[in-house]
This record gives sequence, structure tokens and C-alpha cells, in this order.
Amino acid sequence: MSSRRSDIVVRPSRLLSFLLTAVLAAISLIPVATPAAAATAVCVLACDTLDPSLARQESFPVPSKNLNGRRLELHVSDSDDMAWASIDDGVTGDSVWLDRSWDGGATWEGLLGKVSIPGSWTGTRTLMYNITDPRNHRRGLIRACGDAAGVGCTSWAYPTVCDTLCDGTGAGQAAGDDQPVPSTTLYGRTIRLHVDQKNSMAWASIDTGGAGDEIWLDRSWDGGSTWPDGSSLGRTSTPSGATGTRTAMYATRDPRGLLYGGAVRACGREAGHQEGSCTTWVRPAPTRAGAAAEALMTSYDPYNAWWPSSWWNSAATLTSLIDFARTTGRHNYDWVIARTFEQNKGAFPAGVRSSDAIEGHFISRSIDDSGWWAIAWLDAYDYTGNSRYLDEAVTIANYVQQYWDPGTCGGGVWWDRERTYKNAVTNGQYLWITTALHQRIPGDTVWLQRAKTAAAWYKGSGMINSSGLVNDGLTSACANNGSTVWSYNQGLAIGAFTELWKTTGDSSLLATARTLADAAVSSPTLTRNGVLTESCDIGSASCDDNQKQFKGIFMRNFADLAKATGSSTYQSYVQKQADTLWAQDRSSLNALGERWAGTSPNQTDWRTQASALGALTAAAG
Repeated sequence: MSSRRSDIVVRPSRLLSFLLTAVLAAISLIPVATPAAAATAVCVLACDTLDPSLARQESFPVPSKNLNGRRLELHVSDSDDMAWASIDDGVTGDSVWLDRSWDGGATWEGLLGKVSIPGSWTGTRTLMYNITDPRNHRRGLIRACGDAAGVGCTSWAYPTVCDTLCDGTGAGQAAGDDQPVPSTTLYGRTIRLHVDQKNSMAWASIDTGGAGDEIWLDRSWDGGSTWPDGSSLGRTSTPSGATGTRTAMYATRDPRGLLYGGAVRACGREAGHQEGSCTTWVRPAPTRAGAAAEALMTSYDPYNAWWPSSWWNSAATLTSLIDFARTTGRHNYDWVIARTFEQNKGAFPAGVRSSDAIEGHFISRSIDDSGWWAIAWLDAYDYTGNSRYLDEAVTIANYVQQYWDPGTCGGGVWWDRERTYKNAVTNGQYLWITTALHQRIPGDTVWLQRAKTAAAWYKGSGMINSSGLVNDGLTSACANNGSTVWSYNQGLAIGAFTELWKTTGDSSLLATARTLADAAVSSPTLTRNGVLTESCDIGSASCDDNQKQFKGIFMRNFADLAKATGSSTYQSYVQKQADTLWAQDRSSLNALGERWAGTSPNQTDWRTQASALGALTAAAG
């Protein structure tokens, strides 16, 4: 396998200095405040202390407050997930600020952006502060407060979570009643968690008890580690003469706050005792792929717009998310595509996004890393129709083209700028990208010829061994190096030859794709007991952060061949992977691991999640 660099987490800095905000405020002719020093800056789509003149919209989610004749107002821009406060009809010295709570209003960060009306003015406003904090899995409430011959505040904004349905909706309106985890018992009472999978809503019930027994839900945005704003939701008691009761329903997604994959559990207490008992934490599963996508989104950093802290893996993960959207028609995460593009198209020094410098246009010294981003933007172009993504893919492809070198091994693209290695991943990408560009650029002949040349070179390079499996690359003598057969190399080749066959009608290309697919399905090198298995999935071995994502890339490309040929054998294989990982490799939080057969030791993180999402989306298509 090719060696890679360790990627490093980026730490956000404040978006605007106070000097800049003061200049902007002067332009808008409204005085502003110095940000409160006590509050830790929160960064979502922007960082705390953004000037309100930059807000993309303005709404008033709660009534204004009359504070001794002054008008206290809370302003919100849902597009920015930020709020600011203002006070009007006041006098010199009146002040205004924001309070922000992370525990449902029990406690709060106070005096955010506090400012006083200066001489000759009758009003002022604060800077903007974020309402929620999805990077740290916190849902916030915010309110405007002021001091004008007395202190007063507006109501808290957004105490109720709303998705398709809102918190407090009666359980009788549920579209279904699934009980995804076992009930728990306490002094003969049965406590159950109920889920409306279609709408990602949940409620709790207690029965076989008596009057005074209590039931409630807890809701967490970090998989059950904490639940400061979601404790004792819908807490209710069994009425006299009844043996049980239930709560109302509560949402497990907050799209407005960019919070996805909320977890819930049912808890209860018998009337005569103080201790309670709770079920396991659960994330709803509206669909298999939908559940995988929601769990994946809990790891996305909306401010830096990637999955920290791996650069090429973020490109492949974005591709999985786009494939999910294209296949299911769900547009929940369209903003992620644009956000990732806009925040990452520039240059970054080494150590910020990768150990390599990112030089702009998603380009670095690692040719294959650049190629993964070209594939992501071609997928984004297909999904959105926005030409900027196609243009970006062309820019990246032109960079990759510089490393096609017929002077060594008769052709092929170098893996790195230092021209040290010709390998399967870079050349599988190149064949796929050149073919894809031809398919999307009207009147193209240049990329098509490059694709045909690349296909002929790949078949004759020796990287495909006598068993029809793709080894990692070539030796310095241009021979197969016998290195590990990785699923993503096999998959890229299958997908690339399939696409070029669809474009040209050349049956020899389809024959090559089939040979590669048949070898993957039949060889124990890649498939064991019908399940796609990486060499690092066996025994006590473990996969590194790169290898964790290989199988999803294979499934994306293998599914393309299955769909193009209509082969029942290939389609059954796709379905087998989805069924197996869902049944054997899924937690109650819809976390999906590296070993799809569910064997131990298993690894689970956002990379394995994205890989499994690729398999589930392939089956859904």
C-alpha cells in the first residue's frame, strides 16, 4: 500500500478582530460592543462577534420586550445560525446584551456583546453570536437582555426543536411505532422507548404500574455522553386509576441548528422510590442509508467544512454523502457541498489540512489526494448542475495530467510530485476522471483520447495479476510489485473500465471490468463468506485511517457495473454487503464499523461510517 502523511486538526481563530467590526459598524452607522471576554468563542458558519450588517437575513422569533419604555429586541439570522440584540427608544447609558444557554435555560453565558447607548444616540445593538454549537454537539438557546432603569430579557429563542414535526407533538400522530431496543424494568414496571422512524421522532411509555409512576425522555446530541439541554423531556406521571402513561413525541434532528443524529432514551421511576431506570440510547433509522448519513454528519465540522482531520478522506466522504443525496433525493445536506467547496478551495499551509501544503484548487504534492477531490466535484456537478464544480474538476485534472509520463514504464501517472511511484490508485483515478470529463464536456475529444490511452496502458501495465486482482503498483523496473490487494484499487479499476465501455461501446473494456469484478467476488483475498473483507479485517489486525475507507469506494464502483449490466450476481453481492453490515456491524446509535461481518476487534469512526454509507447507498440505488 502507498504510504501517506498524517493529517492534523486545524484550530479555528476568531473570524473578525474588534477593529474590523468597529469599521463595519461605523459604515452601518450603529455603535457596537466589545465582545464579552468571559465567553469562549463559538464558530459554526462564522465565529461569534460577526457584525450584524453581514447577516444574510433577519427575523424576530420572540416578541420584543418593553423595558421601562425602551424596546428590547432579539434578532436572528437562521441562515447564519446567529443572533444579535438591540435596544431602542432609550437614553445614554442604557445597555443591551445577549444571554446564551447550553442547558435549556438553567444556566447561561451572560453579557455577550454588552454595549451601552452613547451620547446623542437613542439605541444600539450587539454583535452577532452563534445560537448552537454543532462542532461540540451543543444545542443552545439565546435571548436579548437590557438594563434601562432595571434589567429585563426577552423570552428564550427556539426552546422547541422542530424537524418534520416539533417537540411536544402527541404520540397519536406518529407514523409508526418501532421499539428498537429492549425495554427496561423497575419494580415490576416496564419502560419502553418508541420511535417514529419516518419522522425521526421518539416517545417513552411506562406500564404495568400505578398512580404516580413517572416517565420521560432524555435527548443527547453527542451519542449519550451528555444531555444538558435534553433531560426529563415530557416528564409525566401515571394518573390515578391508570396502570401506565406515555410522553409526547420529541425530535431527534434540529436542521435549523445543523444538529443531526440526536440520540434518545426512555427513563422512568416507580412512585415509591427515587431511583430510576433507562433504556439504551438510540438514534432513529428512517432508512438504512439515511441513518448512516445522520450519524456521519455528527462528525462534520461546519466551520472548517470537512471531517477532521483527514484531507483525502474528507473528499471521499463528501462523495459518499453526495451519492446518498443523488440516490435518495434527500436534500438535507446540500449546504454541506457548497460549504465544503467554499471553505476549502483556497490555499492552506502544511499542517492545517494535511501534512502537505494545499496550494489552492484542492491541489497538493500528492497526486492521488488531488484526484479524490476531482471525483468529489464531478459528483457534485452531476447532483447540482453547478458548473463551478465541473470547472474545479477540470483544473484538478489538468494538474494530474502533468504527471502522465510515457518516459517511464511506457505511461501512467506518478503517485507524487517527486515521481517516486506509479501505482494503482492514481491510475485508476486518472482513467475514471478522464472518462468522466469526456462524458460531461460537449464536443470533447482530448479527454477521451487520454482515457483510451490510459485504459490500454493500465491493462498492459502488469498491475492486474494472473488472478484478476489489482496489486498496489509497479516496481522501479515496471513490474507488478506484488503488494497488497486493496479493495479500493480493485473498485476504481472496475468503475473506470465500466464508464469507458459505456462511452465507447468497446466490449473489451466491459470484459476487463467483469474480470476484475468476478475476481473480487470469488477470491478469498477480498471476499470471505460472501462479505467484502480487507486484509486488515482479519484476525487481530487493524486498519489504518486510510484503509478504513477503501471498501466504500469499491462498492460505489462495483454498484455502477451491477447497474450497467443488470447482472443479478453483482446486484446480489451489493445487497449482501448492505444486509450484512446492517445486521452485524451496527450499534443502537447506527455507528457502522470497519468489519462488516461484525467480528472483533472492530474499529468505528467517521471513515468507517462513510465507507458503510457507500455500501448502503449502493444497495438503495
